[in-house]
Amino acid sequence: MAKMRIAALGDLHIRDAVPEPLRQAFTEVNDRADVLVLCGDLTDHGFPKEAEALAEALAPCRIPKIAVFGNHDFESSPPEEITKILGRSGLIVFATEPWVLDGVGFVGAKGFAGGFGRHALQPWGEHTVKQFVQDAVNEGVILERALHRLKSEHGVERAVAVLHYAPIRETVEGEPLEVFPFLGSSRLVDPLDRFGVAAILHAHAHHGAPEGRTPQGIPVYNVSLPVLHHVRADQNYRIIEV
Repeated sequence: MAKMRIAALGDLHIRDAVPEPLRQAFTEVNDRADVLVLCGDLTDHGFPKEAEALAEALAPCRIPKIAVFGNHDFESSPPEEITKILGRSGLIVFATEPWVLDGVGFVGAKGFAGGFGRHALQPWGEHTVKQFVQDAVNEGVILERALHRLKSEHGVERAVAVLHYAPIRETVEGEPLEVFPFLGSSRLVDPLDRFGVAAILHAHAHHGAPEGRTPQGIPVYNVSLPVLHHVRADQNYRIIEV
């Protein structure tokens, strides 16, 4: 089976205007990739005007475009409004359904926080703590159900997971230790390892590491724009082949 080229980035944090290098990147990927994947925090405050600026900049990108929302995208406006605006450019924002392109399945979820491994927050004590943990569990359930549908209804064996929050500790290394629990949750990785996805993409950890692996060895890529720029100043997306 031919490999698929994915152009991936996250943490765009668009405000009033899209920077010119990013605009150029949205055109450049037409010749370099088969699909564009945006890993959340598309806007800085979830304002419609920010989504409108991004939608206008994305319009020249002719390849399929998919995205998940990040925490910043939920800040102000109803997510349905932001989704509708971005949809004018042809961008598909994941809800709960999987998406298939040329035999490769994509599943997406925002993800959530809570920490990693034996240091992850546990559901006991106050109701607010239990709800916090449940929110992370719910995001993992979205991924599990979508992966099950890919296999049972679409017969897809090769899948890519798109997240905003990190599913492993390894790709948040470099951030202050105090914020690790707020950058992701290992509860997200369990269904991905169980179903054996080909790759996992995320953002959110602006000062994290560019890549790592799940306990089962699945490659995880932190495509936060600040991380990409740290690797190479002029890098506005990363090409990943699956």
